[in-house]
Amino acid sequence: MRRGWKMALSGGLRCCRRVLSWVPVLVIVLVVLWSYYAYVFELCLVTVLSPAEKVIYLILYHAIFVFFAWTYWKSIFTLPQQPNQKFHLSYTDKERYENEERPEVQKQMLFDMAKKLPVYTRTGSGAVRFCDRCHLIKPDRCHHCSVCAMCVLKMDHHCPWVNNCIGFSNYKFFLQFLAYSVLYCLYIATTVFSYFIKYWRGELPSVRSKFHVLFLLFVACMFFVSLVILFGYHCWLVSRNKTTLEAFCTPVFTSGPEKNGFNLGFIKNIQQVFGDNKKFWLIPIGSSPGDGHSFPMRSMNESQNPLLANEEPWEDNEDDSQDYPGPVSLPRSPVLQKSI
Repeated sequence: MRRGWKMALSGGLRCCRRVLSWVPVLVIVLVVLWSYYAYVFELCLVTVLSPAEKVIYLILYHAIFVFFAWTYWKSIFTLPQQPNQKFHLSYTDKERYENEERPEVQKQMLFDMAKKLPVYTRTGSGAVRFCDRCHLIKPDRCHHCSVCAMCVLKMDHHCPWVNNCIGFSNYKFFLQFLAYSVLYCLYIATTVFSYFIKYWRGELPSVRSKFHVLFLLFVACMFFVSLVILFGYHCWLVSRNKTTLEAFCTPVFTSGPEKNGFNLGFIKNIQQVFGDNKKFWLIPIGSSPGDGHSFPMRSMNESQNPLLANEEPWEDNEDDSQDYPGPVSLPRSPVLQKSI
């Protein structure tokens, strides 16, 4: 009886958490809907007097709004991609692993299983990265999301504003959403500003539209500042081919820690998110290369281009001097190159 009561309570709490997780999304949707009403009706149709100016404002606004809403929708409803079946332990391996009580033997078992998989990252202690909740060997750049309760390929972070885990399947859409959000706020602020001044000077009658126009400028500027900082940070991450998690916790390879282990160079780093075809870069259509289970690494790139190996270490030393109090020399072990 008590057990059933606890299970019912646990299920109720999970249900409440799912409902509450949509509150930030609902807030954003309501703000956007109000901004649409305030800009289209109160500004363009009521406040703006010139017909030509009305048409231009409305056409440009709706062009930006469509891409803004499209990318937001894709960020919310594109499900995070999970590791495929070959990374999961078989029933037999799972039984052997759970029945084994010696940690060193368990560690060796995972090493033996990982030899068959394209896995080159390790834990801080050098062990194979294993998720004991999903019962799988984690692919490179894969992490377990406690909110989504699953392992996510190339996980970046869990975003409450889209109520979704941002990873390999939707990181491009999330980045586009930030870009179009910045553009959306900037466009509203620049077109509303002149009418804000007119209301402030008393050149326009004090009607109901005045409140909407004044508040619209304030909200647009407030969101623009916060979004441009977040967008700039993620642009920096893309330029270095890093995730948010990798920026805070240096990935460990078979040769040791390497904070630039996935850095392939500026252009190739961008292509890792947006793909090779530039005509899809601005459109929220999946174009990221690969399957999210394995990624090209810097050591592989250097072995294919010897000139790059001579140039990049100088850049690394410069980066290290900015991130650490003293110079740090990260080893380039041939073990990783051979394992690839």
